[in-house]
Amino acid sequence: MAQKKPTVTLKDIAQQTGYSINTVSRALRDKADIADATRQKIKKVAAEMGHVNNMLAASLRLGYTNTVAVILGDISNPHFAIMMKEIEVHAREYGYNSILYNTNEDEELELEAIRSALNKNVDGIIICPAQKTQENLKYLESTGVPFVLIGRRDEAYSYVVCNDEMGGFLATAALISAGHRDILLLHGAMYISSARERLAGYRRAYAQSGLEVPEGLIREVPVTANGCSAVLEQLKEEGMTFSAIFAFSDMLAWEAWSCLMRREIRVPQDCSLIGFDHIQSRLNLPFSLTSVSSYKGRMSTTAVDLLVRRMQGSSEKEQLVIDTALAVGQTVMTL
Repeated sequence: MAQKKPTVTLKDIAQQTGYSINTVSRALRDKADIADATRQKIKKVAAEMGHVNNMLAASLRLGYTNTVAVILGDISNPHFAIMMKEIEVHAREYGYNSILYNTNEDEELELEAIRSALNKNVDGIIICPAQKTQENLKYLESTGVPFVLIGRRDEAYSYVVCNDEMGGFLATAALISAGHRDILLLHGAMYISSARERLAGYRRAYAQSGLEVPEGLIREVPVTANGCSAVLEQLKEEGMTFSAIFAFSDMLAWEAWSCLMRREIRVPQDCSLIGFDHIQSRLNLPFSLTSVSSYKGRMSTTAVDLLVRRMQGSSEKEQLVIDTALAVGQTVMTL
């Protein structure tokens, strides 16, 4: 009876070629980050050694699933939907499939998402954290699974964000330049890093213009709930007036716009309006909202690149900030 030929393992090929097991594995799976010459050399040696490229067996043996989890706050917001699409497309170029989790900005749902992703043995995680506490990120760090923050920063971890402070400054400075002094800021919860930074930019614009900040017009609105109407009603009861609004997001700006219309307040004739995220760069809308562009596409692909480096063994903490810019639409009128 013929003796069964021993199975050629990735370790055998690594020893023969001088490359790491991870490099051998990625070359045999045609990963884009492996140079063509290296890939061909490894495949040639593997073939000569009689290796059978069984991807399922390899994934089980090495613990790889070729899958990344993406945990986002509110997928009903087109900003996050566009972000997810860009992540999914770019991750696929590296050979990874993506699993989406929606947390609705809820910490308990976020923890459930993290645990579910870990149970699926994902290779890495991209997360836009709820940020009410640091406990979920501390737990995620304790698991050893590579992860990257997107859209919100925490100095303890790797992240990719847009320059929120600059965005807040650009929006507010544009309104001040148009003659507005009483600018209503509708911002997100202060435990969210991007909300704090956009508020800082708002304050800087007033300071650089030599104007006093209208503290009574800084109002927090839930980022996932219909809170604009209550804020506008409260301002009316307090006798507070404004000629312009800077909203934390485009979704919030559109909600504010709807509330103004119900009160027969016209945009921009009666009230100028600026949002954040520039969602309409990917949507065909009949009326152009002036908005701060967060370059979500670049932010998303950069987050994937960063995560791949970490999944390949990099322990370097990378914290990347992408500049913002004002996309001028039709919702700001000069006084």
